[in-house]
Amino acid sequence: MVRLLRPFGRAVTYTRWLHLFIAVVWPAMWMFVEEAWWTWLVAAVTLAPAALVPAMRTVEGLQARLLLTGHRHNSESSDIVVAPSVSWRDRGRLVLWLEARLLLGWATAMLSVKLLLSSVDLVASAFGQDVDEGVLILLGGHRWWHVLLAPVSLAALAATVVGSGLLITALALRLLGPSPAERLAALEERTEQLLERTRIARELHDSIGHALTVAVVQAGAARAAGDPAFTDRALDAIEETGRAALEDLERVLGILRESERPVSSRPTLTDADRLLESARASGAKVDAELTGPVDTVPGPVSREGYRILQEALTNVLRHAGAVPVRVRIDVTGEALALEVRNPLTADIPGPGRGSGLRGIRERAALLGGHAHTGPDRGDWQVHAELPLR
Repeated sequence: MVRLLRPFGRAVTYTRWLHLFIAVVWPAMWMFVEEAWWTWLVAAVTLAPAALVPAMRTVEGLQARLLLTGHRHNSESSDIVVAPSVSWRDRGRLVLWLEARLLLGWATAMLSVKLLLSSVDLVASAFGQDVDEGVLILLGGHRWWHVLLAPVSLAALAATVVGSGLLITALALRLLGPSPAERLAALEERTEQLLERTRIARELHDSIGHALTVAVVQAGAARAAGDPAFTDRALDAIEETGRAALEDLERVLGILRESERPVSSRPTLTDADRLLESARASGAKVDAELTGPVDTVPGPVSREGYRILQEALTNVLRHAGAVPVRVRIDVTGEALALEVRNPLTADIPGPGRGSGLRGIRERAALLGGHAHTGPDRGDWQVHAELPLR
């Protein structure tokens, strides 16, 4: 019993009923003027050209989303779209929707009114009062037990309210829902959002991970050295790296707050000296060689190249410590080649482990290039090839 009564405690049950009544308001007003059955036929024919107006889909979608599903007009739900019609298929579905809504609204309104009047007439008949004929009253005379049939009529009215609401909602989801092209566009947008979230996670991992690694290495080296001058240099390096990490963090948070913010402020390979100096300040002996016009590398490639170099140097400091590091960056007319090598140590990550190494390979793959990480001729190597076109 509780399950049967549950729909009547939900506001959407009554807004669906209201939605059906709204559909027949203007034909009903016209019928009061003409009082002819053909007014409904004219109303049905009039709806067809109205559905060809692109904005009509927006109007119907807003009504259906608010009254049939209970969602606000700016809801992210894509069950019912509010965009204008863009194809003849959309317009055809809207024609079917308007005609079905008119027909179902007329049937629901007529049945609801008749069932309500029938309940009143049954009670009046039980008390000996005269009632109008033809309003679902087929019982003759005035009988006391007529009052017992009033709940049956009210139950039928309740079933009409709930059933018609469920039916019109199902039709709306079918006829006002997204088309295959709109579903594909929504899927692509969702994919872009997930890729952006993944990129931001990598940005934070690379930037903050690099800063923390440098700070830990510098602090450990300063403690072991016991030299005030070296400690001052280590603190300077920690401060500089920390400031750079805070700038990156603020930039990433700004992107999260402002989705349209340009990415031009992200560091590129022209800022690679900052990474090399930070590694040198941490004790690593960095031998760097840059060939080719690095400043002409396209923005996306240069930015991802910077992050690959940053993660590679972070891995060196984290797993190998203060060891010789060879960095080679070569820009040709077709590709950017980036290589970081350091002597193997006992504590090295495997080629398939670590989110940082996986991020290097993913960055390269997204640009149509490739990256290799792992042992190579007694060294640990990170080698990436990124196409420039």
